[in-house]
Amino acid sequence: MKRNTHDVLQDLRDGRISLEEAEQYFRRQPFEEMGIAKIDTHRQLRSGFPEVIFCSGKADEHLLEVFGFIYEQNGEVLGTRASKAQYEMIAEVYPEAVYDEVSHIIHIGGSQKKQEGLIAVCTAGTADIAVAEEAAQTAEYFGSKVERIYDVGVSGIHRLFARLETIQKANCCIAIAGMEGALGSVIGGLVDKPVIAVPTSVGYGANLKGISALLTMINSCANGIAVVNIDNGYGAGYMATQINRLAVRGGVNG
Repeated sequence: MKRNTHDVLQDLRDGRISLEEAEQYFRRQPFEEMGIAKIDTHRQLRSGFPEVIFCSGKADEHLLEVFGFIYEQNGEVLGTRASKAQYEMIAEVYPEAVYDEVSHIIHIGGSQKKQEGLIAVCTAGTADIAVAEEAAQTAEYFGSKVERIYDVGVSGIHRLFARLETIQKANCCIAIAGMEGALGSVIGGLVDKPVIAVPTSVGYGANLKGISALLTMINSCANGIAVVNIDNGYGAGYMATQINRLAVRGGVNG
């Protein structure tokens, strides 16, 4: 397995490698040229998050090559929007790979990380759970503690109020909704923390595959709401983790 930046500095401090060997590591270009892809090997150093693979649409041989390289480089790897067939292909080579059929996430590693802070992931309905699980499992992979609060949409708003204390304690809330997408506005008016609204493509014809929910969310009169793309649970989980990390560093719910 290749060493990351922390490992190189640790080895240098402990005398396991020479100064010249450490210099050679840092002279490397900040990406690995693979022909089919350029792997951003310094992304975690810059942003705090390693490169994640969007699996959908990739040829099997390309996905396997990229997946394997990142795993060997980092000792862990996360892929989103993976099909079961893609997982089965990867698992033949990497049997330690784990797949979740709800979120379509495939990963190796991440479970050993300490989960800190608190993110509340809320859905309007049960049909939104696939997107919610993509958000929740992304955040957990990156080290955030997640509380799932599902099926608390506005058609039965008393269900939301029953979990409000937990939602208000979170450092960040993800509100996931299809249909008209009103959940983000409701939660935004009840909490003093950032809300990330995720429109989903769940709904009947005039939902327009998520556009109606998207328009509701970006036109919300509640403050403190950011909106990601339709069905983009990964983007919400990533952003929520950034917010949660800031809160943990500041000593809030850490």
